[in-house]
Amino acid sequence: MFGIPTIEWVGYAASICIAISLLMTDMFKLRIINSIGCILFVIYGFSIKAYPVGGINLFIFFVNIYFIIKMRRDKQN
Repeated sequence: MFGIPTIEWVGYAASICIAISLLMTDMFKLRIINSIGCILFVIYGFSIKAYPVGGINLFIFFVNIYFIIKMRRDKQN
């Protein structure tokens, strides 16, 4: 589309998800949307061999998952 490679669209989508997540006031929603952006950045980063981009976003994804689980557990108690 428009002569832009598909993987670049993945990068744009990742950036948009991250930006939208920063607008959230609900921490749970922020972590979910940010996680989606992180996974897209992991795909993007490893696809273009930008390993630091993929690696740090994989780490951030797992941090988000940790806090999502913690929020769910705290909510149950």
